[in-house]
Amino acid sequence: MLSKRIIPCLDVRDGKLTKGIKFKGNVDIGDPVEMAKFYYDQGADELVFYDITASSDHRNIMLEVVEKVAGTIFIPFSVGGGIRNLEDMRAVLLAGAEKISVNSAAVKTPEIISQGANAFGNQCVVLGMDVLKVPVSATIPSGYEVVIHGGRKPMGLDALAWAKRGQELGAGEICLNSIDADGTKEGYELELTSLISRAVEIPVIASGGAGRPEHLAEVLTKGSADAALIASMTHYGEYTVKQIKDHLHGAGIAIRRFW
Repeated sequence: MLSKRIIPCLDVRDGKLTKGIKFKGNVDIGDPVEMAKFYYDQGADELVFYDITASSDHRNIMLEVVEKVAGTIFIPFSVGGGIRNLEDMRAVLLAGAEKISVNSAAVKTPEIISQGANAFGNQCVVLGMDVLKVPVSATIPSGYEVVIHGGRKPMGLDALAWAKRGQELGAGEICLNSIDADGTKEGYELELTSLISRAVEIPVIASGGAGRPEHLAEVLTKGSADAALIASMTHYGEYTVKQIKDHLHGAGIAIRRFW
């Protein structure tokens, strides 16, 4: 059985670690390089770095921050935000990341997924999806809509259909973020996560809503996720990665433990 992964998420704005609730009210809470080292030392399986305003500000990702983080940790490291073409992907990988996460650019130009997969391998391309629950309609039959530019622009695109399309185009993984649950610490959106996880064959990372170790246990079992992103519950010192992994191990969930 493959081990489930615990992945701290570093949302970065203007070079500072930041956190909000439902993509709003973000406040700066620290230095991303220091936090990356902190989570690496705690036993995180991977890290995710998002430059959350790069796409909406129409600017490139802050490669100097990526380079500093990559030089601090020795675990897989995924980077997203402001990546618009193959050259942006190459620059991020050369800066030290192992994976590139494409979100807004992939919705606008889907071929960027296949271009990245062909150039660097499927394992390097993560399809990031920011999803909002909406009324079921002919356009959105799943009841979940894809939103881009950091939750600012609904696209009239059904999340289930887009996940399947992303897999067809060559994405090696999906990072699925529920805007409704983001930062609430009330639990992951299990219905959404299960819907997508069961519909695709590539790994799905659940994101948005973690507040207690029990929430991770739920999304990794009932939600069928392969990995879980964490942020608020560990950024503010309420739990450590070790405490979370100990709980999951005690619940019978396969997890990497090295202590």
